[in-house]
Amino acid sequence: MMPRRISKAIQIGDVTVGGGAPVVVQSMTKTDTRDIKATVRQIKSLAEVGCEIVRLAVPDAQAARALVDIKKQTRVPLVADVHFDYRLALAALKAGVDGLRLNPGNIGEPDKVKKVALAAKERGVPIRIGLNAGSLPKTDNTKRNIADRMVAAALKQIKVLESLDFDFIKVSLKAFDVPTTIAAYQSIADKIPYPLHIGITEAGTPRAGVIRSSVGIGTLLWLGLGDTIRVSLTAPPGEEVFAAYEILKSLDLRRRGPVLVSCPTCGRAEADVIKLAQAVEKRLQKIDKPIKVAVMGCVVNGPGEAKDADVGIACGKGKGVIFKKGKKLATVDEKDFLTALMKEMEGI
Repeated sequence: MMPRRISKAIQIGDVTVGGGAPVVVQSMTKTDTRDIKATVRQIKSLAEVGCEIVRLAVPDAQAARALVDIKKQTRVPLVADVHFDYRLALAALKAGVDGLRLNPGNIGEPDKVKKVALAAKERGVPIRIGLNAGSLPKTDNTKRNIADRMVAAALKQIKVLESLDFDFIKVSLKAFDVPTTIAAYQSIADKIPYPLHIGITEAGTPRAGVIRSSVGIGTLLWLGLGDTIRVSLTAPPGEEVFAAYEILKSLDLRRRGPVLVSCPTCGRAEADVIKLAQAVEKRLQKIDKPIKVAVMGCVVNGPGEAKDADVGIACGKGKGVIFKKGKKLATVDEKDFLTALMKEMEGI
């Protein structure tokens, strides 16, 4: 296990972020917050797949009012995403949200920021200072590189909150560019004690976005940085949660749900391993146990990988060997590959 940066712990609802707590997975609703029914449905679906914090856009007063009913109908901690209008942040706090994401730099005059900070402090609600490369202050030094500009802007805004004796703070410095994002987080990590929310913003559609996010988030986590993550994809939010847990599982930081080991297949394969692996993956979506499942296709690595898994199959021509906890259980016909493999998972 790589050493992790230990940050100040904060509470977002009943979830601890920082202070050595497990890396928290979060996502954001993609519904219109004013549509209470659709938003509640999406929050509940996110909670079912393991999302631990959900953020909602609050673009206007109607959306802020909707938070009251949304909060009553859901249990996962909610974070209101507010920009420009400090009154929306105050309304969100009154509605009972568990966290705010805002940029003090676009809230306006210091007295408006003070009102939000004091209201949040009174309720014990943390504020995430969320900087994105695409929305940096236009008044800063544009001759500096993007990473340095993000860090400088974040530090300036942190000082504003600290001057108000507010330290329930979480920080994010996101860019689409992976090296820029990594540089920004590395730079700020030893300058502040607060937890870091990490991610690659606007990463794209799942095919490319998961790769970009995995490289960026995975690198930061390997460096010991990051207390909570979001994989930002142009896709249903459940896809973000799935990708986040896969990143964490790949680094042995969290275990939720099965890990599927499957060979890429080659000219040695004598069975349709791709089709079998896809069918197994679909079935595994309904299982939340942290088990390891192997679907292998030839005699080179197949038996060894299958034995190393909780349950595995090494496929051959017309036949396959089922393994469980390192022991060979049975040889089954190709038509029974999927059924036999899934049956052995029932007792784990």
